[in-house]
Amino acid sequence: MRSVLRATTIAWVALRYGLDELVLTSFQKPWLRLIARFASIGRDLSAPRGQRLREALERLGPIFVKFGQVLSTRRDLLATDIAEELALLQDRVPPFPAEVAVATIERAFRQPIDKIFVSFEREPVASASIAQVHFAVLRDASGREREVAVKVLRPGMQKVIEKDLNLIGTMAAWIENISADGKRLKPREVVAEFDKYLHDELDLVREAASAAQLRRNMAGLDLVMIPEIFWDYCRPDVMVMERMKGIPIGQVERLRAAGVDIPKLARDGVTIFFTQVFRDGFFHADMHPGNIMVSVEPATFGRYISLDFGIVGTLTQYDKEYLAQNFTAFFRRDYKRVAELHLESGWVPPGTRVDELEAAIRSVCEPYFDRPLKEISLGMVLMRLFQTSRRFQVVIQPQLVLLQKTLLNVEGLGRQLDPDLDLWHTAKPFLEKWMLDQIGPKRLWREIRDQAPYLAKMLPEMPRLLHGYLSQRPSDGLKRELLALVAEQQRTNSLLKVIALAFLGFLLALVAAFVFVRMNWF
Repeated sequence: MRSVLRATTIAWVALRYGLDELVLTSFQKPWLRLIARFASIGRDLSAPRGQRLREALERLGPIFVKFGQVLSTRRDLLATDIAEELALLQDRVPPFPAEVAVATIERAFRQPIDKIFVSFEREPVASASIAQVHFAVLRDASGREREVAVKVLRPGMQKVIEKDLNLIGTMAAWIENISADGKRLKPREVVAEFDKYLHDELDLVREAASAAQLRRNMAGLDLVMIPEIFWDYCRPDVMVMERMKGIPIGQVERLRAAGVDIPKLARDGVTIFFTQVFRDGFFHADMHPGNIMVSVEPATFGRYISLDFGIVGTLTQYDKEYLAQNFTAFFRRDYKRVAELHLESGWVPPGTRVDELEAAIRSVCEPYFDRPLKEISLGMVLMRLFQTSRRFQVVIQPQLVLLQKTLLNVEGLGRQLDPDLDLWHTAKPFLEKWMLDQIGPKRLWREIRDQAPYLAKMLPEMPRLLHGYLSQRPSDGLKRELLALVAEQQRTNSLLKVIALAFLGFLLALVAAFVFVRMNWF
């Protein structure tokens, strides 16, 4: 019943803000057109369509705001006026009252606000769908005053998110039951993945831990800065971190005026993404422009500043190796290998013909190589790949949905910074180097190093374990097998001795010949 009410609310809000005009110029049925106009009584439908869409998404709540944030990065798929309006959702969602934020902080730390901070700015500096941020000054344990950012969770978020997720889950079940594509696309598993990530965003201690992990991972890269976390001042609904200063990455003209190398900045963004994904298997998964700034301080000039770590993605070693092989084969235009990898991973049915899948992938991807981002619509590529996957019954992997979303964010960001960026050639050397590290001597040494403690513990115990096993009273069959094995081992040892002696004799002959030649005996 609640789902029906929520679905009705969504439809009503869409009609009230005149969003039907974004899809249809008008309803064909007079009575439907009458309902649409009745719903919009009291609203000014002369406002720009992008503004009405943004306001409707804000009205519908945090999940729809998140949807708008993702859409705002896809300027190749949206009209300019709509994309620019949706960009306001990234950090300009209407804030909740400062009194509520202060009450939340005081309740979390059980003391007045002026006992916690030297100063606290009641006007939020940023307000997003899940939380808002205030600047403050904190006196740390050493007595030094530190400028900090205080993130406070919006009140009542748990109930709001659960209602929308229940509705989306119900819709996913309908799609899976009535659509032939539904079972292959696994919409319920995809919704479950987003459910997990959205609930993770509601725990600011978890977000703080993710930020600390990313800060450690990125410490040696010198391309990106992650704020320091003040753990004594972190609670599930409040997080205090280092205040970061920079220019929002969406303000390209300001960055250019400050002397930032914009093409390099675009390339660095690709490097950061692939490093987090393939080296660490732990990546910032909400990389829209509202969460990224660029430092213009002399010591860190031109570095990225990452903010908002509520959504992070993780990949297993198998996921990383499989994806890296796919990307590498793709960048080399080895479409046959891409098709083989799909079969090896079980993404397509076992009976699928490799040559047919290879031809289909080639027809989708080949037209887009050697072209700058301004001439490529990744949205179009994904749409055609979706059509191809439907033909070959490709099984969608829910655990990789977040990675796909982040890749779209990175592409949208790269397009905004440098439309001439060649995504393929920027990423290809990194992936080839990563693959070499995975299958070369470095990988072998890492495996030996990682297994050394286990081997050091097990080797001294091996004689005792072997003696205990051999001392057991074996069955007649086992006796025969052991005797046969011993006999075979003896024959093998004899053969190895003959080979070793022959090889030693050959080496001695070579040494003798060398000596004879050097001494001019011939």
